[in-house]
Amino acid sequence: MLSVQMEQRVNLKFLVKLGKTFTEAYAILKEVYGNECLSHTHVFEWFKRFKEGRETTEDDPRVERPSTSKKRTKILKKQTQ
Repeated sequence: MLSVQMEQRVNLKFLVKLGKTFTEAYAILKEVYGNECLSHTHVFEWFKRFKEGRETTEDDPRVERPSTSKKRTKILKKQTQ
């Protein structure tokens, strides 16, 4: 079963293919999903991607460094002092 987020992306892709404007598509998603609707910014980003021809609804692979713990760094600094 699709997550609510993924379901919204699929529906947004469908709305783009129907030729809906961003404003129309966002209003429809808000009506259907209410408080669970993706943010205005996220809907706009995905709308733009689908308008440009993107077919997949999956996230792009991330290439950023994993986050590090600041607490661990502080603890290590104290131990070496």
